[in-house]
Amino acid sequence: MVEKRQPIPVKEAIERVMKRVTHLSKEMVPLEEAYGRILAEPVRASHHVPPFDRSPYDGFAVRSVDTKGASGDSRLSFRVIDHIGAGSVSTCTVGAREAVRIMTGAPLPDGADAIVMLEQTVITGDRFTIRKPFEPLENVSLKGEDAQEGEIIVEAGTFIHPGVIAVLATFGYGQVKAAKKPVVGLLATGTELVDVSEPLEPGKIRNSNGPMIAAQLARMGIGCRLLGSLPDDEDACFELVKKAVDECDAVITTGGVSVGDFDFLPAVYARLGADVLFNKVQMRPGSVTTVAYAHNTFLFGLSGNPSACFVGFELFARPAFLAMMGNEKPFLPYEKAVLDVDFPKPNPFNRFIRAVYKSTPSGSLVLPAGFNKSNSVTSIARGNAFIVLPGGTRGFQKGDEVDVLIIGSEEGVSSWELN
Repeated sequence: MVEKRQPIPVKEAIERVMKRVTHLSKEMVPLEEAYGRILAEPVRASHHVPPFDRSPYDGFAVRSVDTKGASGDSRLSFRVIDHIGAGSVSTCTVGAREAVRIMTGAPLPDGADAIVMLEQTVITGDRFTIRKPFEPLENVSLKGEDAQEGEIIVEAGTFIHPGVIAVLATFGYGQVKAAKKPVVGLLATGTELVDVSEPLEPGKIRNSNGPMIAAQLARMGIGCRLLGSLPDDEDACFELVKKAVDECDAVITTGGVSVGDFDFLPAVYARLGADVLFNKVQMRPGSVTTVAYAHNTFLFGLSGNPSACFVGFELFARPAFLAMMGNEKPFLPYEKAVLDVDFPKPNPFNRFIRAVYKSTPSGSLVLPAGFNKSNSVTSIARGNAFIVLPGGTRGFQKGDEVDVLIIGSEEGVSSWELN
């Protein structure tokens, strides 16, 4: 008897997954290996930034009081008494109508309270003239204006991107505490699959889902264990999946979750005693996407069709893995954009269409990346986004505004209200 599956909304499916997420343990990571990890504790400023009053420009340090009255008709002259560069400190104290030649980043010398930019002067020998007055602290970067000692600069749960690396280096963090990465096992199903290097035979296709998911994980900084293919035998499937569950934080399978004669994964989940969070979603492609939970391990049963597999990973597996590592913004960022084509066909389920999102001077546009069936591969390669078309509508016209999920961004969002 064929199992009757009750589809649930995408939002509810995601919520069921995220409720089961538990945080992984923490570890210390060298700064040079920290990119792509998730901060496990906040970064605090170990000192003021800047650590002293300094010049943000190349120019001259002067006393502002000495610049009063300067104009184009009455230029004022200053004598240069010292030269300092970044990393150097002047031993001179600036007096009346005196100046110190200063480079960007150098500390303000004693007595000075303003910086005259180089291009604001006319230089003759060891003297220069100016044609405007300067206010106290004009063109001065003040001690602590960027960060105060003890201040939290980056919150725990933040993705460590190059800007965070710069902050860590600035404050002397040679090591940083980060969440461990999840151990993810990858299994493919189907005797029709052959390896990438093997020649095609009648009835066979190359396994594109495995390398694709490995790359999706790599984009998140997560490796995977390639556990091979599941045989078309229920007992053998059970033993292989059980071993994977014992060794991994999550197991991803591609194919085998439908209701065909050789789709054994539903029976395997039952034998494992897994809690099936859902086995059908109100979405196209990937409606048969299944997620289960057994022995503290996620089982992501993704479709065998490439586009459906890709969408299922980005919607369900990606946020779960990021949340396991403590990321506070695990969901794909989204934007509004104008459709550049018609979608007249109604659909009862939400559609996630592989798309090209682009900004123009008149606004953001989005259009399909190509062939739009669930078994498409080429549209995945061309796309950088998903067009999100809600189900239960009569179709969409060129010029309609729609939601767009952005793929491949380092930064995500904490939530979104897609149904």
